[in-house]
Amino acid sequence: MSAVTVASTDAIIISAPLIAPRFRHETIFGVLNALPEGYSALLLNDHDPKPLLYQLEAEKPGTFRYEYVEQGPERFAVRFTRTA
Repeated sequence: MSAVTVASTDAIIISAPLIAPRFRHETIFGVLNALPEGYSALLLNDHDPKPLLYQLEAEKPGTFRYEYVEQGPERFAVRFTRTA
């Protein structure tokens, strides 16, 4: 399985555990920044991605809406939608 999967034009899945830790945030931000307005990506992770959410809010305030689809304890899924 690839770390970033495009299942269809409206289903992009980012599997964070498959990305080397030193490239993880950079890769996730690259995918999110490439989303057109109104499109979403689903982030799958093995822990709560709060540090990433804080970084996203600090660097791109108001650009994305996010919602937890699944909240642990072993798997977290967060849907990001580009709003601006």
